[in-house]
Amino acid sequence: MPSLNDYLLVSGLLFSIGLTGVVLRRNIIIVFMCLELMLSAANLTLVAFSRFNTVEGLPDYNGQMLVFFVITVAAAEVAVGLAIIVALYRARQTIHTDELVTLKG
Repeated sequence: MPSLNDYLLVSGLLFSIGLTGVVLRRNIIIVFMCLELMLSAANLTLVAFSRFNTVEGLPDYNGQMLVFFVITVAAAEVAVGLAIIVALYRARQTIHTDELVTLKG
């Protein structure tokens, strides 16, 4: 059975991969996917702490309920974020962050 440290290690690795992708990559779609990866790592941490924090022998489900709200907000963020990315592509014909340095176009 995996321990809490195992889940936290995987979550930390996922978060660091996402952070590295946000910092190093220049394609705005990949940056967006890395942000979602970081959000998933945070959700994994919440579920792991919720599972291993027992109240009277049962898992504490407060963290898992918070994850449902985070997933709902993430779904709305994906819809708005992809709409912004499509609008940027239509206006500038590029999705590279190096070429999107000004708001005027």
